[in-house]
Amino acid sequence: MQPLHKVYRLLLDNSERLMALMILSLHAALVLGNASPFYSALLLCHYGFFLLWQPLMQQSHSLSWQLTFIITAIAAGGYMLSTNLWFVAFWVAGLFALIGGRVLSNETKHWRLPNILTASYLLAILLLWIVPKLVNANSDLAAAEFIFIYLLPALPLAVLFLSAKNTASVKAQNIDFFYTLLIFLLSVIVILGSFAIGVIWQIHYIQLLIFVVLGLAATLVAISWLWNPSATFSGLELLMSRYLLSIGLPFEQWIRNIAIYAEHESSADGFLVVAMKELLELNWVSGLLWKNDNFTQHYGEPTQYVSTYNFHQLHLTIYSRWQFTPAMYLHVQLLTQIMGEFYVAKLREETISKNTYMQTLYETGSRLTHDIKNILQSLGTLSAAVEENHDADNDAKLIDLIRKQLPRLSQRLATTLTKLELPSVERKNQEKVSTWWKNFKQLKAHHNIQFEAPDNLPRTDIDTDVLDSVIDNLLQNALNKAKQEGNINICVTLMPSKHFCLEVTDTGSAIPPEIAAKLFKSNVSSKNGLGVGLYHAAHQARQAGYELSLTDNENGEVRFRLEMIRKQSLQ
Repeated sequence: MQPLHKVYRLLLDNSERLMALMILSLHAALVLGNASPFYSALLLCHYGFFLLWQPLMQQSHSLSWQLTFIITAIAAGGYMLSTNLWFVAFWVAGLFALIGGRVLSNETKHWRLPNILTASYLLAILLLWIVPKLVNANSDLAAAEFIFIYLLPALPLAVLFLSAKNTASVKAQNIDFFYTLLIFLLSVIVILGSFAIGVIWQIHYIQLLIFVVLGLAATLVAISWLWNPSATFSGLELLMSRYLLSIGLPFEQWIRNIAIYAEHESSADGFLVVAMKELLELNWVSGLLWKNDNFTQHYGEPTQYVSTYNFHQLHLTIYSRWQFTPAMYLHVQLLTQIMGEFYVAKLREETISKNTYMQTLYETGSRLTHDIKNILQSLGTLSAAVEENHDADNDAKLIDLIRKQLPRLSQRLATTLTKLELPSVERKNQEKVSTWWKNFKQLKAHHNIQFEAPDNLPRTDIDTDVLDSVIDNLLQNALNKAKQEGNINICVTLMPSKHFCLEVTDTGSAIPPEIAAKLFKSNVSSKNGLGVGLYHAAHQARQAGYELSLTDNENGEVRFRLEMIRKQSLQ
């Protein structure tokens, strides 16, 4: 049993060797003819090797009764027609097409060579043995009989022994349907063309074969030139592509119309409605039913031919006037998928618009909350000044300070409320630097803060609401750090420059690098609040024409700078 198993593995467990054995049994049957007692056995061997080799179905150890009946019926019909030369010619042409299709589709040189040798053998017996018998031209090719009987078998024998060197089993490759059909049609043209010319002209077979081959070659050259002739004429390639993409519908027109609807319709549901109406205009569409997260809609009349398509949140059912072919189904799937992608894009636009609106509301509310917090801190500063005053001599100064600061705080609060009611309206409260600086020092006089300024203050007009809000936030952060760490000096310096430039410095610990990298760019986690103060302060300063930056960040020297970045009107 072991040697038989090895023989089976050697001969039958390889598609190339099976192909060679199939061709050798066919050759023996053709040479011996139907008068030989071995003819039936050779035909049976040929058919059996073909079933083991054939690339149409995968090999299986068990067969269903339907498949067994089909195989038996083909065997019986083939045996009864085996003496008919036309049947033999078309059978050989079919084998040549199957093997030739694998030659064109395979890229591996090792797999291509056996197929080329086998296809060459089949083409040779077709032209040198079978077709001459069909046109009764045996005498014209008497010399070719020796070549056919004794030399041509060397090709399948070479395939058999070359494949025997490769002990690894090679599975049959899938065939390319297009190449196989094309080669089969060319083979049929050669057979029928040779027969027609031979019957009509009654010429020598060599001349007949030359006419057929040259005519076929000229036709193929003309088709290849017409396929893509030049840059001025697109040729058959573009026409074929348009046909494949436009089964019952101009593809370019559909894309253009859908793109126009997507551009003009503001909502995704509105786009979907007009796109469905456009789809309903096609002559092969009878009705439509689609569902999404918002609603279900139905247009047209339902029929028995139903096709369903699903794209993201869109579920579409198309009722057609006739049954879709596979090519038509794929074409409609492409069209509906394009419509679905546009619909999803419109949904994304709506989502982005909503997110932008909510982001605007969040930033506006957060910024105004930050402004109100600064105003409350200023009120807290005045309250603290009143509570800490124990000297009757300072009552007059304190009353004067309150009289000056309360109107300013009231004005800032009114401005904040105006922004809350009308976020798009921005009002600026312009004031001289000298006036603002004097009032600012008085308001912060009771804190342990140093104030430094040059003798000649800038003559630039400044937006006092923005400066009060931003600088109050910087000072409040520094004062909170002083409470936690202690022994920290805080200094507010008005820099000597032609435009406004102010620095707030403290001698506390440095800001951690991971937090310093995010300052003014995004929200930062904070133990003392929401962590959005400096982010909104920088945003507010940038809108007003100022730049807030962290110029120094070291232990003992943390310096923030607020500087005008565009020229203001000079007085």
